[in-house]
Amino acid sequence: MSRARSTEFSRITPLLVLVVTVLVLYFARELIIPFAFALTLAFLLAPAVSRLETRRIPRIVAVAITGILAFTILGGVGYIVARQLLDVATNLPAYRTSIQQKMAAVHSPLEESLKKAAEAIQGISGDLASGASPTAPTQEQELAQAQPVRVIDPARTQLDSTTELLMTFLRPIGTFGVVVVFTIYLLMKREDLRYRILLLAGMGRISLMTQALQDAATRISQYLIFQAAVNAGYGLCFGVGLFLIGVPNAPLWGVLAALLRIIPYVGTATSLVLPLILTVAISSSWLPPLEILALFLVLELTCTNFVEPWLFSTRTGISSLALLAMAIFWALLWGWPGLILSTPLTVCIVVMGRYVPQLSFLHTLLGTDAELSAEALFYERLLAMDQHEAHAVAIRFLDGKPLVQLYDSVLIPSLSLVEQDRHQGNLDETRCNFFFLSIGELVAELTDYQQQDLPEPTPTPRRISRPIVEQDDFAVVCISASDQADELTSLMLVQLMERANHQTVLLNATVSSEILDSLAAESSTVVFISALPPFAFSQARSLCQRVRSHMPNNRIVIGLWNPTEDPETAELTIERFGSGKPDIIVNTLAQALIQIARWTQPTSNPSIRM
Repeated sequence: MSRARSTEFSRITPLLVLVVTVLVLYFARELIIPFAFALTLAFLLAPAVSRLETRRIPRIVAVAITGILAFTILGGVGYIVARQLLDVATNLPAYRTSIQQKMAAVHSPLEESLKKAAEAIQGISGDLASGASPTAPTQEQELAQAQPVRVIDPARTQLDSTTELLMTFLRPIGTFGVVVVFTIYLLMKREDLRYRILLLAGMGRISLMTQALQDAATRISQYLIFQAAVNAGYGLCFGVGLFLIGVPNAPLWGVLAALLRIIPYVGTATSLVLPLILTVAISSSWLPPLEILALFLVLELTCTNFVEPWLFSTRTGISSLALLAMAIFWALLWGWPGLILSTPLTVCIVVMGRYVPQLSFLHTLLGTDAELSAEALFYERLLAMDQHEAHAVAIRFLDGKPLVQLYDSVLIPSLSLVEQDRHQGNLDETRCNFFFLSIGELVAELTDYQQQDLPEPTPTPRRISRPIVEQDDFAVVCISASDQADELTSLMLVQLMERANHQTVLLNATVSSEILDSLAAESSTVVFISALPPFAFSQARSLCQRVRSHMPNNRIVIGLWNPTEDPETAELTIERFGSGKPDIIVNTLAQALIQIARWTQPTSNPSIRM
């Protein structure tokens, strides 16, 4: 009972840790947000500092140079934006009048008629509500005509209002100062922070945490650098396009577009609104606003669908859907700072899920490589009884690969999954028959497939102590150990043997003794017994002992089709067959083809090969 409770508690622990972490991030956001901004800036500036340090420049000088350069760029951008904003503010009254006139011209006579009709209906409703004596004002009319009274707090002085106004401006300045201090400290004391994290992780996890820190730093730094480059290119193209269209203050809108793209999803739309409104105000036609919309759509679609996926998907390791969901999550948690920091923070979460086993579900939910393998996807489609899509999965996997690789990597593992679910009672007879029928049809369709040259795999089958003289010409007899799954693997093996120009015969497990005795007349005949683990071993052993009793001088190969099994365990498995043990055990069809190819090659020394 206690063990069950401990297991249940261990499953709930990651969820509890996640909930507590979210609560801490929410209630301590006033302190964590500046530190998160500083950490992001440190990741952005750390490569430049490291580059200067490699040139034997002291760290304090490298940090100073990098900081001065960064703040100079920010100051220059801020100066350009301020000058352009002053120009826009000067012309704002004229823009406002033009916009009002253009909006008034848009209203159609139908809209004016509807507006007058609505006003008339409203007036009639008021008359009906006044009752029979319209001359005497009712109590409701007196209340409607009463003017609201504004209560001024006598304790609130001019000093309080001034203090509140100053705090409105001083709070962002103070936050910016805290971010700068944190950034300088993180750049100066990078090793100190890393050592503290490693000490918290413990001595037994130093290797794991070192890999996690290195992975997170690399991903975030690359993302920030490429994001800055993409935003700068986007702003440049947007500003040049607006200049060619004839929009005033084009540099301002280009810089704002580059800066606002830091805010995911919201910033890009905001960067369009201001120049679009300005163009509507100053243009005599609707062509320039439409050109701005076309420019925006071209740039945004190009960046969103081509540039950013190519640059960011492999570097951040986050799926597009996860980016959108986490942007909403961080925006709800921290507001606009969370929206800006959503991608770097999500990268940290994905890295934690990748290296911390208890949080692996985060990597599965948010990562880009959380995809089903080909065999799992093939098996899932057949479970859904979608034969067409399952065959499409197999054909896509087979593209440019040898046929034996499809069988060893997709079909046989899928058959193993079917056997496991069938013996556990998770599959009904209808789905099992559909699965076996679909596999059989697919194997038959691939009979004429043009196979490429077979690359020799790294694992090779091992022989035991039976000395056998190799021969150039012999037949291969394939016998299935038990059920339909074994028959399908035998069918794949026969097909591959025939494609390799070997004489092949396919038999089932109920082969008669007379046939075995007749096959024993040819000592060069090789017998393959096909068995699909994990439930066919006993049948394969009894069948092997029966074949060995009738064919003592023939070579017997057991195909225990398990591509993930270590070939080093083959000799241990052979000993489990007892006195009627086979000559060789192979785990893949590729190993079986390689072994047959070796036996067909004459050698000067027919001794045993290990």
